[in-house]
Parts: sequence; C-alpha cells; structure tokens
Amino acid sequence: MKFEIDANALIDKIVSGVTEQINMLVKHGSKTKGNELMNVDELAEYLKVKKSSIYDRAHNRSIPFLKNGKFLRFKKKHIDIWLLNPYHPDLNHYNLNHNGRR
Repeated sequence: MKFEIDANALIDKIVSGVTEQINMLVKHGSKTKGNELMNVDELAEYLKVKKSSIYDRAHNRSIPFLKNGKFLRFKKKHIDIWLLNPYHPDLNHYNLNHNGRR
C-alpha cells in the first residue's frame, strides 16, 4: 500500500489548524483567567459543541460543573484539565455534584 502526501496541502492544513487555535486563544485567552466562570452558552462555544451536549454531560456528571441556584457554571481551569484527562483526581469532587444524592 502506497500513500502519496501532498506536502503543500499538509502544510496548509496544519497552518489552518494552528491559526484556528491561535484565533480561539486570542478570542478567549485575553479575557479568561483560570478561574473565570462560563455559562452553558460560553462553554458550548468554547468546546464547539451543542448546548444539549453540555446539559447531557452535566446531567450524567461527566463534566466538572458548579451550580449557582438553578444555573450551571463551569470554571475554565477545570474544563481545561478535564479536556486533557476526564478522570483527573483533582476533579473528582467536581464530578460528583450530588449534594447528598448520587
């Protein structure tokens, strides 16, 4: 099996990916400190997923979140850790979010 790689196309794809990441960091990075709280809309935009996906993950307790009354909030620092390792021990108590229930 032989693969042909178009070097220019590969370079263009890498550059566009890096540019997209830089743009995201510029857009979000300048206003985000590690402790910034995001709401569902902001997190959905940050992760580039639908809001329903965020609600599902919070309901299943598979994403670290905080509740402020009836509103979900997400610390950017915890989301970044979770993205790298969803089972990180520092997030265990955030994943429970049970208030006495499981």
